[in-house]
Amino acid sequence: MGTNMFESGERLAEHITSIDGGELRADQIQPNGVDLTLGEVHEQTGGGEITRDGKTVGERETVDPEDGVYELSPGAYIAGYGEVVAIPEDHVGFVYPRSSLMRNSCMLHTAVWDAGYEGRGEGLLEVHRPIRIEAGARMAQLVVADAEHAGTYDGDYQGER
Repeated sequence: MGTNMFESGERLAEHITSIDGGELRADQIQPNGVDLTLGEVHEQTGGGEITRDGKTVGERETVDPEDGVYELSPGAYIAGYGEVVAIPEDHVGFVYPRSSLMRNSCMLHTAVWDAGYEGRGEGLLEVHRPIRIEAGARMAQLVVADAEHAGTYDGDYQGER
């Protein structure tokens, strides 16, 4: 990648494929990042645990779409993205919600994506008013920035999903 602080969407797209192994749609490539689509939705049904020595993610149930559309009531959901991402070395990734989510009283919360992370990430989709979201709809934008680092990601979520 280049010497800019943030990479262009065109360059970032070289590190992302759709879950079916195909290329990204042209409308996913933005000037400053790449749009991630909604791949699946889950609802956490059990409690998790985070300790100094590890973590356990609570049980989840898959939310099934009706005719390809998720009809979500207010609440918290785990949104799985429809793309496989590889964060390049010397970079760090950030995922932000598309403004259309916020304009519809929804928010997407995410974590930092470290250099070397590969997989299908997910975010916490917070729904405040009922919303319909079609599977494959653009819901977030991934941007990557130059970053110095000591090592690359080798955690529990490497190669996830």
